[in-house]
Amino acid sequence: MKYMLIMRATDEAFAGMANIDFDQMLETMGRYNDELIRAGVLVAAEGLEDAAEGVVVDYSSETPVVTDGPYGETKELFGGFYILNVASKEEAIEWAKRMPMTGPGFKTEIRRVPTIDEFPQDNLWIQKERAWREATGQL
Repeated sequence: MKYMLIMRATDEAFAGMANIDFDQMLETMGRYNDELIRAGVLVAAEGLEDAAEGVVVDYSSETPVVTDGPYGETKELFGGFYILNVASKEEAIEWAKRMPMTGPGFKTEIRRVPTIDEFPQDNLWIQKERAWREATGQL
């Protein structure tokens, strides 16, 4: 089963990371990533650029409204993710507990990633996606 570990933090927690030596952070995260690789559970992992560089597309009105970051009224920001292929939610939780970037204001949300087999196989769009995944070696 695939699970996404979504790394979240408050504005204050992200600001506190500015005081961390970048090389040390890479070393710490690199060791964790290496553990995931050696265990054979890592599918993907990415960090995200600062929210000030992002945009939000809001669909609340008929014409979508695009707003540049940083975002107003933000309580937590999504800073990156891991996708793990593990046997259970409990195993995903155990990996999340070992996450090196921790402390007040940091959280990891864990969500299962459904497989394409869980969707209606007689649906034309699912069939097209399956064909694309097979053609690109994803299935």
